[in-house]
Amino acid sequence: MIDFRITGKDRQSGARAGEISTGHGKIRTPVFMPVGTLGGVKLIHTKELREDIKARIILGNTYHLYLRPGTDIIEKAGGLHKFNGWSGPILTDSGGYQVYSLAHKRKLTNEGVVFQSHIDGSRHKFTPENVMDIQRSIGADIIMGLDECTPYPCDYDYAEKSMYLTHAWLDRCIKRFDETEDRHGYPQTLFPIVQGSIHKDLRKASAEKIASIAAGGNAIGGLSVGEPHEIMYEMTALVCNILPQDKPRYLMGVGTPENILESISLGVDMFDCVMPTRNARHGLIYTSEGVINIKNEKWKDDFSPLDEKGDSFADTQYSKAYVRHLFVAGEQLGAMITSLHNLRFYIKLVETAREKIIEGNFTEWKNGMLKKLGNRL
Repeated sequence: MIDFRITGKDRQSGARAGEISTGHGKIRTPVFMPVGTLGGVKLIHTKELREDIKARIILGNTYHLYLRPGTDIIEKAGGLHKFNGWSGPILTDSGGYQVYSLAHKRKLTNEGVVFQSHIDGSRHKFTPENVMDIQRSIGADIIMGLDECTPYPCDYDYAEKSMYLTHAWLDRCIKRFDETEDRHGYPQTLFPIVQGSIHKDLRKASAEKIASIAAGGNAIGGLSVGEPHEIMYEMTALVCNILPQDKPRYLMGVGTPENILESISLGVDMFDCVMPTRNARHGLIYTSEGVINIKNEKWKDDFSPLDEKGDSFADTQYSKAYVRHLFVAGEQLGAMITSLHNLRFYIKLVETAREKIIEGNFTEWKNGMLKKLGNRL
């Protein structure tokens, strides 16, 4: 099991700085995890992840890795770390979000979920038991329990039924996890997931169920699926007040830089989202003064760095005019530069949040940053 210790707390909010110890090194929190759906982060070399972006942990997708290249290939390689060359910690999701996003190609039962591959239409089945086995075999340091992510809006009756299904699956995940051994020579830890949609009593019941398990860490799922940000924060605060203080809290799939800072203030420690790389591929750049659409003509002869007040890798090497030229010309290098920039921006943002928590002035800094991050430049 991983070890977590808190190294600092903000006096005016629930924000905390911490450190997670895993078999592949320590993770300073708050932390943002780049998403490597198929084992690699899109357009980013592993060396860049480590040396330029300074990622501490990356995320892999169980559903996608199971279908391609397949568990057998990753097993033969000795686990995902050896397969992709990443030496730091890895977290894998359970496939629950894909169950949600592929609703037209799946069927839920008490036993598990039957789904059709988006690649070739072949039929497969995920159960709590085989999802544990798959993630063990992939070699993740942190393994997620199988859950159903409900949509928004979601009526109460469906949300309640779904929550109890997720809890029943979790009990089976725990049983399977406990009766199997760590793979590839290092410890693996299971995180359960809180569900309950946007219904307060369901979120409370789910958080209490998950808190009672005393797992190595806990996740909050089913948010950032279309609900207003105010509701997301309300549900996050409710859950964080119930989950154990001495375990890391992971808010799944969130989100914008503003979402992350607000959620840190509520007590969240871990984040992942495809937004920085997905938006980067469309020319949207995050900076310390706001958001840039680099394809706009206004940047055509702007030779200043992408983020004049930041420290992202791209800032000191490439001008706005040059990166815009790459996008207009259809050169893939443009998307590579912006992807690297955005990931470094996200990670620098949470690194700075950590520093401010330890210094004791996080809330003041956060409030100042929120006034700038949403600006359209």
